[in-house]
Amino acid sequence: MQRALPRSTLWVLGALSAFGPLSTDMYLPALPAVARTLHISSSLAQLTLSVSLFGLAAGQLLAGPVSDARGRRRPLLAGLLAYIAASVGCAAAPSVGPLLALRFLQGLAGGGGIAIARAVVRDRASGLAAARTYAALMVVGGLGPIVAPIAGGLLLHVTDWRGIFATLAVIGAVILFVAIAFVPESLAARDRHPGGIGGAGGGLRVLARDPGYVGPTVAAALAFGTLMAYIAASPFVLERIHGLSPQQFSLVFATNGAGIMLFRQLATWSLRHRPPQAMLAAALGCQALGAAGVLVTVTLGLGLAPLLICLFIAAGSIGGAVPMATALAMEHHARRAGTASGAFGFLQFAVGSAIAPLVGIAGPHSALPLAIAMPACSSGALLALGLTRLRAPLSAPADAT
Repeated sequence: MQRALPRSTLWVLGALSAFGPLSTDMYLPALPAVARTLHISSSLAQLTLSVSLFGLAAGQLLAGPVSDARGRRRPLLAGLLAYIAASVGCAAAPSVGPLLALRFLQGLAGGGGIAIARAVVRDRASGLAAARTYAALMVVGGLGPIVAPIAGGLLLHVTDWRGIFATLAVIGAVILFVAIAFVPESLAARDRHPGGIGGAGGGLRVLARDPGYVGPTVAAALAFGTLMAYIAASPFVLERIHGLSPQQFSLVFATNGAGIMLFRQLATWSLRHRPPQAMLAAALGCQALGAAGVLVTVTLGLGLAPLLICLFIAAGSIGGAVPMATALAMEHHARRAGTASGAFGFLQFAVGSAIAPLVGIAGPHSALPLAIAMPACSSGALLALGLTRLRAPLSAPADAT
């Protein structure tokens, strides 16, 4: 018998879902400062972002199967402890080598929370109820892209980039405390699968043979790659090419975070009249349109204002795409929700970690790699969705298996 998630639990799960933007967006205004103080290139500075994304990807792929075998709560709390320790280590890193290693470990620990949060939702909801719940998580998780860059920019007034990592450690400790209080075990012992990581291969093969899983998963990963191209390149494009201060950049970035929430809300309202498949296609179409606008704006040199408008559309559209893709991918895999969630998130962050350093290969004074990467990923997302036959529209929650 499925039970609705209490509002307090939803808030905590949303905070766990925000580990990605918290670990990346709060740090973004400091990327140029990291390059200067550690005497490294902009591409190497962006690699500290890329390894964190790869850690977030690997952490989800590991934590998902483990939570299917051992329940959700214990792996979640262990991951939060590891996140706190890794954040403290990043704050004390003496050079780029240790920083890269600790950023990977920070991402690895944070990724577990993201995967387990999605699995907890699938333990308790299915069908359109799950789609609405995933969208609700994005209300909380969507605050990350709004608050994190502003907080990072403000922190740079009173501290340096090391202080940002110390702040992340404090945030991790707060989330650990509220998770202990408000996130009970959602996977009964009788529903667990022995084997954990060792038995994940069989579950992944089942997922790979399901077009209803593969289509939205690949589409979401490429849509996320579009977003990550923007996230990785925007500090250099907006600060160095267009002359914005770190604080101005933070406000622009936060505005695009608000766009994510706006698109999320529009998608949720539209669920009353249209199925999630249609809303996913519409969101991906909007993203592709915005990304194409970025290419035109950069290549024709149209200036800052048109670029900001196109970035708002391309970045904000992810708010409509990801909840719909998540619900579609997870719908028919209740018995392996952790594994399905882990693979879903792994592919997103793996694509993001590959894209992040590529947008810096032409140096800090060229926006062309960004202008190429965004439409390439967004058009690929549309193509993946179009080539993969999706299942029938989501059924009522009672039909879940």
